[in-house]
Amino acid sequence: MDKKITIAIDGFSSTGKSTVAKKLAKELGYVYVDTGAMYRAVTLFMMRKVFVSEGNFDEEAIIRHLPFISLSFEFNEKLGFGEMYLNDENVEKEIRYMEVSQQVSKVSAIPQVRKKLVEQQQEMGKEKGIVMDGRDIGTVVFPDAELKLFMTASTQTRAQRRYDELKERGDEVDFDEVLQNVKDRDYMDSTREDSPLIMADDAVEFDNSNMGLDEQFEKILKIAKDKIAEVNS
Repeated sequence: MDKKITIAIDGFSSTGKSTVAKKLAKELGYVYVDTGAMYRAVTLFMMRKVFVSEGNFDEEAIIRHLPFISLSFEFNEKLGFGEMYLNDENVEKEIRYMEVSQQVSKVSAIPQVRKKLVEQQQEMGKEKGIVMDGRDIGTVVFPDAELKLFMTASTQTRAQRRYDELKERGDEVDFDEVLQNVKDRDYMDSTREDSPLIMADDAVEFDNSNMGLDEQFEKILKIAKDKIAEVNS
């Protein structure tokens, strides 16, 4: 039986990391973990407690309430991937709202939040055979991952993708607001002190600004299969 590997996919927001990672995991028969969903779920919990809002950010209260959060993924056969559950409640839809997107980078920057989630992510990947996407998977969560991908695309392209996604879902959004959110998240993710978004030295950089989903998936699938063959040779 072939040895399974760990595939770490990092990159900026709205580069299609999750879409590719889900498809890749399904094709390889691996487990998929969306770490961004985990940070979004923590953010949603804190927003509901009103520790995080447009004009309020109570870091002490956030840290104090971390023990009251339980996160899990439950596989949805119809969708073909695990949905995010926060304290046994399916929050897959709520965590994608623009309001959560505007706050998640701030919550993610808190070291205690990252420590809690990184430990859980490392536990999930102990057996390998996992595709995990996020911001610090190849640098912090799995620095020894056999395959690391770093996905990027132009800011304008990523904002357009996010805008289209939100409109398709029926959200009332303004393109300029979405573009600013993408820029703000890039800055916060890249400059935070704890586990900033940086490309690992041994990562494969993948710019999909001018690629359709099928083209980029075929290229990434080939990279993954070549790495699995190399590990098993």
